[in-house]
Parts: sequence; structure tokens; C-alpha cells
Amino acid sequence: METDKPAEGSKPAAPGTDPAAPDSATTPETPDDSAASAPHPVPSLGDVLLAAEELWPASLAEGWDAVGLVAGRPSRPVERILFAVDPTAEVIDEALEWGADLLLTHHPLFLKPVHSVAGTGFKGDAVHRLIEGGCALLTVHTNGDSAVGGVSDVLADAFGLRDVVPLVPAEDGLPEEGIGRVGDLRDATTLADFAKLVFSIMPAVAGGVRVAGDPHGLVRRVAVCGGAGDSLFDAVRRHQADVYVTADLRHHPASEAREAAVNGRPYLIDVSHFGSEWLWLTPAANALENVLTDQGFAAEIRISGTNTDPWDFVLTPGLN
Repeated sequence: METDKPAEGSKPAAPGTDPAAPDSATTPETPDDSAASAPHPVPSLGDVLLAAEELWPASLAEGWDAVGLVAGRPSRPVERILFAVDPTAEVIDEALEWGADLLLTHHPLFLKPVHSVAGTGFKGDAVHRLIEGGCALLTVHTNGDSAVGGVSDVLADAFGLRDVVPLVPAEDGLPEEGIGRVGDLRDATTLADFAKLVFSIMPAVAGGVRVAGDPHGLVRRVAVCGGAGDSLFDAVRRHQADVYVTADLRHHPASEAREAAVNGRPYLIDVSHFGSEWLWLTPAANALENVLTDQGFAAEIRISGTNTDPWDFVLTPGLN
């Protein structure tokens, strides 16, 4: 499985192929014994769907969400899988140029019902290009957020949090499943130093990282939610978090959270929506590869190198 940090206009290099290691049962007398060195079979799309359901059950998706298979026949073989945050035109270009049989994205192409997939619109065009290119599309969204090892678990691990629990437990899931996570740093640190850690972990995007709070204030209990999380402030306060890391913090929810703060807390750290979820792709790809391997299958998996953050540049005070 290959991964490249996203950059504007960058494309990951074509993967190399390593020759299969000789099977230990092969003897010098029969060096070309194909039975002894037979490769693992390629999974069908249906096999991949079963593996994805094992990792990210559709039952964990929020009621408003649209997850699952968008395009593709379950009987088709899947030799190459590309993971990405968004099914944008540039990502689809990348998938088709690489010869992917499946594009697995975090964000849905269709979140609201549609009555046409005519190629006259960009979403219909995306469906036509995928089908014509023989590439299926699978969405793992809030089920990928809520599941063990999901988006917020990856953030919690990256920040070194301990004793992690969901911010909002799943209604019909395991105790460890749910939206968002909250846990404790091993040692208290200042908000400024913790924000620097967050910034160092996130992929480079135009918007950077925004912080609200006393830079010298101490933080230890940290709440996180990959993607847009400004609907979870009640849970953040209930867990008595010192700081909340999420994306897409709008003016009014952020302002009200600061007005309602106790001793200035929770402090706020606003990161890129894309960046907070891009971090999940590599662990998710590794997990899928492991499940397929355990089931006796082999597929080539790559992480998209396309930066799908929608912003290109930012102006800040003191900079031209």
C-alpha cells in the first residue's frame, strides 16, 4: 500500500511491482513449480464490500448520511483500490490514469436524492466517467467516523491521547464506537504548544490552523472530531475538555462557545476539514488490506496524492 502527502497539483508516482518471493516449498529441482508459488486471487467488488462492512458497518452511519456502493457491479474483479477524501474530477482523473478498479472515498458524491445522472452536470459526469473507465465508487463516511479506528480515533492517536472514549456514543454500536473522541494528554501543555503539534501533523493547506484561547493556558483533556464538529459543543462541555479540535467552525457556534466558556475553556482549534480526514486514509487502507489478506485475497492499494481542500490561498494581517 502506497501513500503520498497531498500537495497542490501533485500526483503520486506510479507504484513499482516487486517480484513475488519464492515459496519455501519450491525445490531446486522444480524452480518453476507454479502450484507452490501461486499468487493470492484478486477479490471481487463484492468481496471488498464485505471487508468494508466488517471494518465500517453501514449501521454506524448517521441517519442523514448516504454511504455504500455508488457505482459498480459486485461481480467485477478489483485489482487496484484508490483511497481519497473527495470524489472530485481531479481524483477521478488520478484513479482512471492509475487503472483503479475501485475508488473508495470518505465523502459521498450524492448526499441528497437526485433524479438524474446526466453527464451535463459535474456529478453525473463523474458517474459516467467512472462507469466508462471500469472503476467502482464506494463511500465510507460517518460509518468511517464512528467505527473503531475511524477518523477521530486516528486524530486521537496522532495527538497522543490516552483513555479515549467517544464524544457521542453510537446508539447501536460498541462502547468504543461513536462520533468524536475525547481523552487525555500524558502531560499537560500550553495551548500554543498543543496547537503547534496539531499544525505539524496536519497536511499543508491554505487555511492553516486557527486557535481561540489563551496561548499560555494549560490543556490536558482534549476533544476531537474529524470533519465539521460544531454541533457537538454540548458533548465537549459535558466531557470537560480543555480544548476542542475540529473543522469548519462557523462564526456563531464558535462565538457562543467562547461566550459560554468556563475559565476560557474549552479552547478551540479549527483545522482543515480535508486535512482532518486525510489522516484517516492510510490507517483505513492498511486495515482493508489486512482484512483482504486474512481472507486470502490480494489487491494493490494506494492513497490519493491529490489535495482536495477547496481553498488555494489565504491573506492574513501583516502578509502581502
